[in-house]
Amino acid sequence: MSTDEGYGLVPLVDLRGVDATQVSSVGGKAAHLGELSRIDGIRVPAGFCVTTAAFRRVVADVPSIDDRLDRLSRLDPGDRDAVRVLSAEIRSSIEQAPVPDELAGAITRAVASYGEQAAYAVRSSATAEDTPTASFAGQQDTYLNVVGAEAVLRHVSRCWASLFTERAVVYRLRNGVDHRAAQMAVVVQRMVVPEAAGILFTADPVTGNRRVATVDASFGLGEALVSGLVNPDVFTVRDGEVVAATVAVKQRAVAAVPGGGTREVAIDGRRQEQPALTHEQVVRLVRLGRRVEARFGRPQDIEWCLVDDEFQIVQSRPITTLFPVPQAGDQEYHVYLSVGHQQMMTDAMRPLGISMWQLTAMAPMLEAGGRLFVDATGLLASPTGRVGFLDMVDTSDPLMADALRTLLDRPDVIPTNTGDGGPARLPTDAPSIATDPAIVADLIERNEASVAALRRDIATVRGPALFDFLRDAFEEHKRVLAEPLNMQAIMAGMQATWWLNDRLREWLGEKNAADTLTLSAPGNITSEMGLALLDVADVIRPHPEVVAFLAGVEDDGFLDELPKLPGGVEARDAIEAYLDRYGMRCVGEIDITRPRWSEHPRTLVPVLLDNVRLFEPGAARRRFAEGEQRARQKAREVLAGLRALPDGEQKAAETERMIDRVRTFIGYREYPKYGIVSRYLVYKQALLAEAERLVRAGALTELDDVFYLTFDEFEEVVRTRRVDDELVRQRREAFRAYQALTPPRVLTSDGEAVTGAYRRDDVPAGALVGMPVSAGTVEGRARVIVDMAQADLEAGDILVTAHTDPSWTPLFVGIAGLVTEVGGLMTHGAVIAREYGLPAVVSVLDATRLIQDGQRIRVHGSDGYVEILSGPPQVV
Repeated sequence: MSTDEGYGLVPLVDLRGVDATQVSSVGGKAAHLGELSRIDGIRVPAGFCVTTAAFRRVVADVPSIDDRLDRLSRLDPGDRDAVRVLSAEIRSSIEQAPVPDELAGAITRAVASYGEQAAYAVRSSATAEDTPTASFAGQQDTYLNVVGAEAVLRHVSRCWASLFTERAVVYRLRNGVDHRAAQMAVVVQRMVVPEAAGILFTADPVTGNRRVATVDASFGLGEALVSGLVNPDVFTVRDGEVVAATVAVKQRAVAAVPGGGTREVAIDGRRQEQPALTHEQVVRLVRLGRRVEARFGRPQDIEWCLVDDEFQIVQSRPITTLFPVPQAGDQEYHVYLSVGHQQMMTDAMRPLGISMWQLTAMAPMLEAGGRLFVDATGLLASPTGRVGFLDMVDTSDPLMADALRTLLDRPDVIPTNTGDGGPARLPTDAPSIATDPAIVADLIERNEASVAALRRDIATVRGPALFDFLRDAFEEHKRVLAEPLNMQAIMAGMQATWWLNDRLREWLGEKNAADTLTLSAPGNITSEMGLALLDVADVIRPHPEVVAFLAGVEDDGFLDELPKLPGGVEARDAIEAYLDRYGMRCVGEIDITRPRWSEHPRTLVPVLLDNVRLFEPGAARRRFAEGEQRARQKAREVLAGLRALPDGEQKAAETERMIDRVRTFIGYREYPKYGIVSRYLVYKQALLAEAERLVRAGALTELDDVFYLTFDEFEEVVRTRRVDDELVRQRREAFRAYQALTPPRVLTSDGEAVTGAYRRDDVPAGALVGMPVSAGTVEGRARVIVDMAQADLEAGDILVTAHTDPSWTPLFVGIAGLVTEVGGLMTHGAVIAREYGLPAVVSVLDATRLIQDGQRIRVHGSDGYVEILSGPPQVV
């Protein structure tokens, strides 16, 4: 049956004539059901679909619908009262809208053709439902055991209206889905009355393991399980075998009622503890699920029914919460580590950003879910390299290290490499260098000369030649980073830090002594950046008209307006000088597609105004001098304490040399990243110039379309002046979906996200455990901030956020402590916290969820935990 067969031109189609290409007319659910019916061995209940054309026809006649949809699109998804009232109003109008006679007649005839007195399931099928990037499970309505054409018509209208349930509306608002773009089709299927029903996940929905399937099963209709009426039997299947089974006591079921509707029924006591499926049936069901998974190309959430020992599939949707798996191109077992957790940027990246980082990185990287991963399998397989590698990971991310140890504790998961090649060299193997400040000065001078040459040479290169030029520039980029002296200088500061902490704890019982000894260490480009913004605030503070103007800034053109105000020229010059030095930075700076401060200087205005308000003139110089003084005082105390010990003079002499060494090199730890993002700004400016030429030539619709192309694809567009608009659209949609995913620290090629834990019993009950990275204890108001531009800080506040990269440094000058979800001893937040003397605990799992904005907390920076002392202030 089709749109021109049986129903004339009325928009109805038989499910057997539907496939995945027809989502726009039949919705996600119907498209999946049509595809399912085409898979060999898969049985799907017969039925038809009322297409989106019918929905549009009916809704077009609903009074004031356009005005209501406009109002709905402007609502804040957090304003649940407004969403509830307006969505209920729209639903009521749609349910009451008359169904055109021609459409009502067609549906009536279709029902009669399948059996006039038969029972039907009437189910919503939205166009944005059950797509590869969004599963709208439970957001629209399903009605079971609907008997008679009149009842089917009534429930079709209810399904149309369910496009505007409160939950569906909020989901669309939060995920940027246009209410007008979402359309509703309705599936009408012959009702299946099963002995058992349930859900099959073709991958473990908790760990993500693609080799594991789970089956939930209960007696009667699946509604009992979906509604939570019963605890289901749960079966776990791996490699074609049931490896775990939990049989629940099933006291109730949902059954079809003769004449229509459903009701709860009691299960006979003798059956309550019997499994709803045999192991043979479970394995058979999983085999069917694997066929479905293969058809759709990704793990599936499948609703099934068992009738006369035959399985019927009534729905299949992608499991959109699973993190994608990097594609290694082989069938071997791999262990991948998240690059984002090392770079303090776990947000999704656009394709151009991903490919640029891959082209300039020092190690091969694989993409999955808009993030980058490195393959650690080889290092873990080496018995000699494994220990040192895990120790190194421990310092950067203890939760990642624990997850790796969890994997290694499993028998035969990672085959041991017994070859003669030996372990790969680790950064910690870098040979030592002399404690000479001239080494750091020379490295910085050479890097700046290299960036200046890049800026000069790229200025006249354009078109296809630009991409050849950039490939050569990427090699120079990597040559600078790979220079042995560069890594030796970085490791010298880190190793001196570890030496001081280990020895002074052993000799004097001092915890994290290096935290104080490295205060105001010279040459830290990132901490200098934070203090430099205090100097800009000093220029602005004496000019109230400038301060008032900046408080009202709404766009990035404000620098051109400043000279019109008293003191505005000085303010503009100070800001521009700051941008000349630091304007290549931004939040998420490893992604070249992110807007830099020099592109959007307004980003800095809130922090700049906070500095004006919270600090007195000369704060930068005073803070740096105070840090130096505290470091010198700490050194005197430590050396005096050591000299009082046996062999004290020798210990003091060794320690003094290490203090000198750590202060010589630790500041350089932040410089290579500065060099990288300095180059990135030059690359980006050249690439955007090419994109602008493509837009002017009409080859590109939007300038940022190029962000959704890889570097090679961008080059091809420049050569051909043709872009695949559909590819760009798909990439944009995928990026939006990836933004909702949380990347795991450790991911296997089976898709398993392996989690780590802190195995400590030395913290107070209820405390949040993390990694101590900057000594001291501080108590204050928690400010949970996910967007630096929205920061509203007061003196004494404690910053709680997911992660910080160098662009967050300007906030550090005004806070009293730091808590992050991601980080390690030598990552950005930790280094700058120590520079500024801020107690800090990092790698606190789910800190931004467990700590509420405004709560009073205590940060134990020496012991690595956070106490929540009180609830957030109540709004009166």
